[in-house]
Amino acid sequence: MPIGPSAASGPGRIRTRDASRVAVRGAGRRLVGLLVASVVVAWVLAGCGSAGSTPAELRLQREDLVAVSRALATAERPVAVEVAAAKRAWPPIANGLPSGAEALASTRVSVAAAATSAARVPTPPALGEAQADSLTGPGAALAGLFRNYIGLSTRGWTLTGAAIDQIEHDSPAVARFARENVGLYIESIYDGHFDLAQIGKHLTDGYRRLGGPSAFGRALTQDEVEALADAYSEANVRLHPHVGVRLGS
Repeated sequence: MPIGPSAASGPGRIRTRDASRVAVRGAGRRLVGLLVASVVVAWVLAGCGSAGSTPAELRLQREDLVAVSRALATAERPVAVEVAAAKRAWPPIANGLPSGAEALASTRVSVAAAATSAARVPTPPALGEAQADSLTGPGAALAGLFRNYIGLSTRGWTLTGAAIDQIEHDSPAVARFARENVGLYIESIYDGHFDLAQIGKHLTDGYRRLGGPSAFGRALTQDEVEALADAYSEANVRLHPHVGVRLGS
């Protein structure tokens, strides 16, 4: 479905145009909701820990961190594939979509590849929304970061690709509308990978606060935590350069 106003006339096209505007607003609200969720997760991460927890609560938090760590290991390979595609597609759009037809066509190909890779990243059950209310301690916040990454990056790549299609094939009015709104989608891609890049250090911090190797034993070793922290580190998964485009620019 097109995103933006239609230049064609007729009741059917008018209804399509209005529905498209609703779709854009809906997609924008969902992205804004995910951005707000990122802030909430960051706040939770800043305050989570073992202080004041009972032995039973600590045991449950450790069990949840083990389950989340196993899930992150399961997702590691498809995440790496998505990140590689994202890093190829990101530099040309970090400051907005290019204006030239040839450059835009090239960008469309790399954005489509990134969108496909993002759609293939699974959300393991332990990280899914259904488990959100039952997870405790650092594991809960880590799962929230992963869900934010999935939601922001998948929707961001898909909607950026849709905007490129409209700029290339639709009327000047539709193309202008697409350029005015694409900043939100591009920002969401960056923010999704920013959340992904927080997982490694917060996993390490949570592991340490919950007792480290002596408390976890063979259930979750220091080597396993370090390997996951590296896979989900800023050095490996964050996008560069920093996003420079803004909504309406």
